[in-house]
Amino acid sequence: MVDQIKTAAALLARARSLFVLTGAGISAESKIPTFRGKDGLWKNYSATELATPEAFAKDPQLVWDWYRWRQEIIRNASPNPGHYALVELEKKFDDFMILTQNVDNLHQRAGSRKILELHGNIFKTRCLSCNKITDPQFSSPLMGEEKGEGEKISDMLQCQCGGLLRPDVVWFGEPIPQDIWQTSMEFLSTADAALICGTSGVVWPAAAIPQIAKNNNAKIIEINLEPTPISSLVDTSIIGKSGEVLPAIVERL
Repeated sequence: MVDQIKTAAALLARARSLFVLTGAGISAESKIPTFRGKDGLWKNYSATELATPEAFAKDPQLVWDWYRWRQEIIRNASPNPGHYALVELEKKFDDFMILTQNVDNLHQRAGSRKILELHGNIFKTRCLSCNKITDPQFSSPLMGEEKGEGEKISDMLQCQCGGLLRPDVVWFGEPIPQDIWQTSMEFLSTADAALICGTSGVVWPAAAIPQIAKNNNAKIIEINLEPTPISSLVDTSIIGKSGEVLPAIVERL
C-alpha cells in the first residue's frame, strides 16, 4: 500500500485541478449504515421498499418515520479522518470539486465547501406543491420534533404553502438532478486528476465517471476496501480505508 500511496501523492502533486467522487464507503467509516442489504432493514422494511415515490404516496408517515430514524443515526455520527483529509486537499487546489453520492452532510460538517450532492441531502425537504427546498440550517422545527401518534400527518409534514413535504433526496426510479450532473461533468472535462473514493463503481450514472475521466486524460486514483469494476481503468488502485489512505496521501503532498 505504501507504494500506491506514494504514486497517488505524486500524481496529485503534478495536478492543478482535482475532481473527487465519494460514495457510501467513506460514510461507513463514520458508522453510518449503507441502508442496503441487512444494514438497511428497519421494522422489516428495506430501503428499496421505502425510498420510492410510490411508497411515499402510499404512506408518507411510514417513510418519514424511516427518514427520521436515519437522520438520528447521522446526527450522532461524526466526520472521519477521510472527510477531514479531503478538506485539506481542497485547500491545496484552486480548482477542486467533490461530487458525493452520499446524502448525510458529513462532508459539509467536516468543512468541505466545493461540493455537489448527486443524490440530495437527507436533512433538506422539498415541497411537492411549490417545489421549495428548505436547507438544513433553516429547516422547519417540525422536522426535528417528536409528534404524538394521534397527530395528523398534515400537521407534521406541511409546507407553508400547504403542500406535503418530502425528503429532498433522489429515490429509486427518480432521475438525478441534471444541473448538478452537468456542472460536475463540465469540471471533470478539464480536471487533471480524479479521486474515486469509497464507491462500488456500479451505481449509474456515477459509475461512468472513471471512463469519462480517462477519456479526458485525467489521472485516476481509486481508494476502496476491495477491487471494483473500475479498478482496471485507474492509474493506481489503493485497497484500504479512506480514513487511513487519504490522510497518508495528504501527508506526502
